[in-house]
Amino acid sequence: MSLLDTIELQSGDAPGASIIVLHGLGADGNDFVPIAQELDLGEVGDVRFVFPHAPTMPVTINGGYVMRAWYDILGADLVRREDEAGLRQSQQQVAALIDRERERGVPAHRIVLAGFSQGCAMSLMTGLRYPERLGGIAGLSGYLPLADRLAAEAHDANRLVPIFQAHGRSDGVIPIARAIATRDALKAAGYDVEWHEYPMQHSVCPEEITHLGAWLRKVLAR
Repeated sequence: MSLLDTIELQSGDAPGASIIVLHGLGADGNDFVPIAQELDLGEVGDVRFVFPHAPTMPVTINGGYVMRAWYDILGADLVRREDEAGLRQSQQQVAALIDRERERGVPAHRIVLAGFSQGCAMSLMTGLRYPERLGGIAGLSGYLPLADRLAAEAHDANRLVPIFQAHGRSDGVIPIARAIATRDALKAAGYDVEWHEYPMQHSVCPEEITHLGAWLRKVLAR
C-alpha cells in the first residue's frame, strides 16, 4: 500500500511532535493549512503538520461525482448504510501516516490525529484502534463511524487518549445530534472527551481554533 500524498509544514528543524490533519469531503490537504498556521503552539516545541490528500472516488450521495473522499457516502442516513470497505481502507492509509511519523522519530504519544467532517470520522475511527498510545484525537464537525464496532475493536493502548470534539449547532450537513450521540457513546465507554459547540454551520470558527490550540498545548505539553 503506497503512502498518501501529503503537504507538510514544520515550525522548526527538529519536530518533536506531529499533527496529522484530515480534510473533509471534496476538499484536499490544502484546506486546513491556513488554520494550522493560526495555532499558537510555540510552547510545544517544533511541530510537523501533515496534511494528506484523500483518494478520489465516486460519491453516491453526490450523484457519483468523483471527488476526494475518505469513504463513500451512500445516503443521508450516516448510520444505517456505511461504506465499511472504504472506511477500512482509509483507516489503513491513515495508520500508515502515523507509522511514518514514528519512523521519523516522533513517539506515538506526541502525535495528534485531527480531522474535519469525514476527516473527523477517520480520525476517531483510526485513532481509537491504533495500537500505540497517541497524544490526542481532535474531531471537528463529524461523528464516529462503525460505532457499533467500537467496543470490540478499540485498542487498549488508546483507552485513555484525550479527545477534543467540536460541532456547530446549526450544522446542516452532519446534525449536531449525531455528534452528541458520538460524544455520549465515547463518554459511556470511558473516554476523556472535551466537548465544544458553537453558533455556526458546517464550518470552523475563530473561537474553536482558540479552544483547539489550548487543548493541543495541553496534550502535547513537554
